[in-house]
Amino acid sequence: MIACKDKSKKESKVETATGDSIQSVNRKTDSLIKIKSFQDSIQLVQRKDSILLKTTQNILTLLKNKNYSAFAIYIHPFEGIRFSPYGFVDTVHDIKLSRQKFINEAGQPVQNMIVWGEFDGTGDPIKMTLNNYMQRFVYDVDFVKPEKRSVNEFIGDGNSLNNLELVYKNCDFTESHFSGFNEKYKGMDWKSLRLVFKIRDRKFFLVGIVHDEWTI
Repeated sequence: MIACKDKSKKESKVETATGDSIQSVNRKTDSLIKIKSFQDSIQLVQRKDSILLKTTQNILTLLKNKNYSAFAIYIHPFEGIRFSPYGFVDTVHDIKLSRQKFINEAGQPVQNMIVWGEFDGTGDPIKMTLNNYMQRFVYDVDFVKPEKRSVNEFIGDGNSLNNLELVYKNCDFTESHFSGFNEKYKGMDWKSLRLVFKIRDRKFFLVGIVHDEWTI
């Protein structure tokens, strides 16, 4: 009886130990899977960010050189591109152009006057040709070499409502930013340019360009 009792205890201990061992291995395996999944997610984000930053640099270089025909290739082939002169994206009044319309406007010897919105402070219409608008409300400072640049994070923060993420859902954006140029303005002359991208056929295309600066 004593021998049987001891054997029962031994077997019970073995079963418990075996059970604990299995549970331990399962927990370890689950942890490794989660870590691997987390690492893969980080790598995907880093790769996407790298592609967006490189694409942004290419686009800004074309804009700096006023190579608008090459720039147009980056415009979304179906949704076109919206131009916002200030941080608030006005879906009613901001001008939206298809790729072909942009190419046509940029290539005209004498460009049409377009009302792109209203000037901050005065409310006067922003009535400009495409080239003039691009020089004033797109590439007005050397954004190829910004003070800061980010992916899906806002840097410039002014008085106007920033509704980019509400308008451009499921999109990515980069921001190129300067905190200011003249000390006497104490940072009120900051500038930002946000390029908004939407993926199609595994490529990033522009659906919006949001220029931002200090507003009254």
